Amino acid sequence: MKQTMVLLAAAGMLYSAVTANAAQGDKAKAQPIVTQMCAACHGTDGNSPLPANPNLAGQYSEYLTKQLLSFKSGDRKSAVMSGIVATLTPDDMRNLGAYYSKQKPKLGGARDKELVALGQKIYRGGNAATAVPACASCHTPDGAGIPSQFPRLAGQHAEYVLAQLKAFRSGERTDDNSKMMRVIAVKLSDQEMRAVAEYISGLH
Repeated sequence: MKQTMVLLAAAGMLYSAVTANAAQGDKAKAQPIVTQMCAACHGTDGNSPLPANPNLAGQYSEYLTKQLLSFKSGDRKSAVMSGIVATLTPDDMRNLGAYYSKQKPKLGGARDKELVALGQKIYRGGNAATAVPACASCHTPDGAGIPSQFPRLAGQHAEYVLAQLKAFRSGERTDDNSKMMRVIAVKLSDQEMRAVAEYISGLH
């Protein structure tokens, strides 16, 4: 128990060190890392060519840095990302956050009108019958999110959003603050998840 507490304290100190000045990262220093390690999956400009991988362009620096740290600590699981972050230093993480936060997101577009209608209803108003809150209450009506608190969602790939909602529901992903997303995701049906993901992909 004592060893666990020490490890948790150390992780907390590392998180504080990495994120305290996340916005001050040097994006120029991130360029070689982007080219060598990130571009194939996330695009050089942060607009991922693969719908299974997230768009990073325009995402908040603090959020990106926190995710990299979570992958490195094991709080967030990914066989691919855990291998990549293994060689990254706190400065690298901060620099990558700064780099991608300054890239311009490309406008996406939803494809399924029926799903969009349901997704819009849930995103903006939630579902009172199942106590699902409106997504917009945290991620804002236009999907811009709130710096240092809730990530930008606008224009994110529907496939990626759906996968993350399912990961929160199953408990595979546990890096949400106070289990907020896990509590919400278990109340969403598969159809509602697909609808919200589709709606988010067209937000801008």
